[in-house]
Amino acid sequence: MRRDLIYIGQRFVVAFLLTLSLSSNGCSDSVSVSEDVRVPLASLVVTPGTLQPGFFSNTTSYKVNAPTSADSVTVTATPKGSTVEMTINGLVTTAGQGRAISLGTPGSITTITIVLFSQATGDETTYTIHVTRLLSSDDNLSALTVTPGTLAPAFTSDTLDYTVNVAATVTSVTVSATKSDPNAVMSGSLTAGAGVATGQATIPLGGPGTATPVTITVAAPNGTIKTYGITVNRLSSDNNLSNLSVLPGPLSPTFASNIMTYTVDVTNNVSQVTVTATKSDPNAVLSGSIADPGTGQATGQATISLGGPGTATPISITVTAPNGNSKTYSITVNRAAPSNNNNLSALTVIPGSLTPTFDSALLTYTVQVPTNVNGVTVTATLQNANATMEINGQGTSSGQPRDIALGTPGSSTGINILVIAPSGVQKTYTVTVQRAASNDSRLSGLTLSSGPTTLILNPAFDPNQLFYTTSVDNSVNAVVISATKSDPQATASVLGTVIAAPGISSGQVTVPLFGIFTEIVVTVISQDSTSETRYSITVIQSLIAPSP
Repeated sequence: MRRDLIYIGQRFVVAFLLTLSLSSNGCSDSVSVSEDVRVPLASLVVTPGTLQPGFFSNTTSYKVNAPTSADSVTVTATPKGSTVEMTINGLVTTAGQGRAISLGTPGSITTITIVLFSQATGDETTYTIHVTRLLSSDDNLSALTVTPGTLAPAFTSDTLDYTVNVAATVTSVTVSATKSDPNAVMSGSLTAGAGVATGQATIPLGGPGTATPVTITVAAPNGTIKTYGITVNRLSSDNNLSNLSVLPGPLSPTFASNIMTYTVDVTNNVSQVTVTATKSDPNAVLSGSIADPGTGQATGQATISLGGPGTATPISITVTAPNGNSKTYSITVNRAAPSNNNNLSALTVIPGSLTPTFDSALLTYTVQVPTNVNGVTVTATLQNANATMEINGQGTSSGQPRDIALGTPGSSTGINILVIAPSGVQKTYTVTVQRAASNDSRLSGLTLSSGPTTLILNPAFDPNQLFYTTSVDNSVNAVVISATKSDPQATASVLGTVIAAPGISSGQVTVPLFGIFTEIVVTVISQDSTSETRYSITVIQSLIAPSP
């Protein structure tokens, strides 16, 4: 038979060694690759496992990692040629037939050889597989008990942390742990070497109210590690509070752990209080008005809503010691009755100033403003923040400016500020704003007409121009004067006849003509009678009669 790597005829077979770096542990494997495998495989499979490197017919050396649970692997190989005789570990094997190969103990390496012989050419090729049966990765416990006591939660191999509560009289516990894989190694508070399934130890406990930690580390044969932890709580009888406070407060009497009953007085505007309680033993349990913050957490807190003003709200806090003894602290929070305070602390009117000067006890005021002011801003501030307020029937917040429109010049505008105390008692402040009368005595418009014809004023009308002329032919014996006042509250008259009384913007009157020159005077007297303006119009009548 011929071997690989032998010179055949005119052909050279070159063998070389390809070194593959494996993991950081520094190990390495050699993979044989031939450029001229005379009797190649078409396929090669190992189950369970994966060829390393992947199958290639010119690669003749492989590595396979089998799980620790596998005590054998099945090798299935198929040569490329149909006249090839194949043996696996010396046993003739049909192409594609699975051959079971027993493995050694976990951690061992089993070498499998596949020899191919070509009956046609006499050539021979050997493939080698190195199967490593992996070490166990089982780092679990299969059982864990503490005596006396009960694990919480109940034991499962995947749960790593447990607690056990024992009475204050218990000074030690016995812990037993069993490894899922006896060949793992147990260390920590309990020890058990490889091949020993169960470890046991007596653990002394701290004093009442203390927690004693127990740790159990399981190292699997392959080095993986898992640590289980047990906290053994030796329960205390401490059901005291070490601190108690109410905000706003304070407590009466001052807090002491042996005083069980307290009162707190708050103002009527306080609708809730914050109660903070600290357990003397963090492992005690709070209940009642304050929920427990959790085992090992000392302080609990709650916001308590109070009843309406004038009511008393009870608060109870029960402290249950780890051993079950309980104690209840009681607090009564008295909320003051509603206030009758319906006063203002400030009142302003802008523009203007109050007469008399503001005093919360004075209810009636006046304010003088110029005629050109058509509105004021009123700002009222409550003495009691819980009172409510309306300005002229409109709800208004304390300190909120409110705009008030004023009446016409010369009029008075009343402003009513209703203050309602928290108790419902009402009070009304009144401000009378007096807007000065107008001194405007001007016209804003002035026209003359004769029938349908509007006469032309010379010069054109201007409120500040007092003298005008206009011309008509001698057939016109009367003209109509129309006047519009700048201030509707003024009075306009013509030749002593009022044509626009106060409140009427404009008026007109027919005036007969007297000869060639007729002077017509429009007199405007201001609302406050302090100003008078006279507009003079001279109507010139032509001597020449109009053409027929």
